[in-house]
Amino acid sequence: MKINVWNTIQQLSRERGVDAAVIINAIVESLKAASSKYFTHNEKINISFLPEKGELRVYTVMRVNEKPNDLATEISLEDAKKISPSASVGESIEIDLPSDMLGRIAAQAAKQIIFQKVRDAEQEKAYDHFAPLLGEIITGVLRRFELNNNMILEMDKTDMLLPYREKLKNEEFKRGDRIRAVIIQVRKENKGPQITVSRTNPKFSAKLLELEIPEIANENIEIKNIVRQPGERAKVAVVTKEKDIDPIGACIGVKGNRVMAISSELKGEKIDIIEWSENPLTFAKTALNPAKVDKIFILNKNEKILQAIVSKDQLSLAIGKKGTNVRLASRLVDWKIEIKQE
Repeated sequence: MKINVWNTIQQLSRERGVDAAVIINAIVESLKAASSKYFTHNEKINISFLPEKGELRVYTVMRVNEKPNDLATEISLEDAKKISPSASVGESIEIDLPSDMLGRIAAQAAKQIIFQKVRDAEQEKAYDHFAPLLGEIITGVLRRFELNNNMILEMDKTDMLLPYREKLKNEEFKRGDRIRAVIIQVRKENKGPQITVSRTNPKFSAKLLELEIPEIANENIEIKNIVRQPGERAKVAVVTKEKDIDPIGACIGVKGNRVMAISSELKGEKIDIIEWSENPLTFAKTALNPAKVDKIFILNKNEKILQAIVSKDQLSLAIGKKGTNVRLASRLVDWKIEIKQE
């Protein structure tokens, strides 16, 4: 049977970015499924499909027998002669799907299963593209708001979920805004890959630091840990093995230009750059920045509790607004820090 679908296949391939072979396989699978309604005895269905030549044939091969024992593979001599008058017992004949039925099946396949398979291929392609980008920053366009004020961003014709909880508290967006966020999850779902992005995750800060500070990007400076109170304050512990690099100065930049650029992206979130130390006392003392600590000692080693002694004028700085500074410092050092006035 002649069937003119090659131009349609090529057009679909170009528009959807899906290999033509995927579409051809989809047509073959759909033809097999639809043909089973005609070949009702579980016959083996053969399909010869050459779309570039416009040729399509659906058939099964049966062995002629006086009294068929297996209707899936055998046909009676009487029925065989209706198809091929010269048929004889013991030989095999090919039984074609009637052309009128083949035409209807081909049309149904084009309307239904082909597009489903194309969507499946697109979804698989999207997953393969974004799965390796886990932990990377993307820029998406805000398309719509959903329930609970969750946002849907679009990038490369793929939807991404920015949950309301992953947005900074003091920022507002509108449709059409371009939003930067970090990919924190890529999952396979029935409707396609579920990609979740975040602006509050510490990985977002880490990637912004990497983009802004060449010494981090080329691994001369290592980020040991990041803790955040999104939109308010973050503490970043860094270290270097290079003697001629000042990790604090490199991260802050000339007149604070590097850290200010990151703070601007995070809507004014204050960023403390802390030099990491193996010594928990030294590390904790600097982690309480911007407060100046007079003394610090281990209060309980087993329970990992430190006590920091500060002067009266440094007490509020050490604790921070609603306890943010001491809480972040404790998380950064992984020791509980208690503040006591001198």
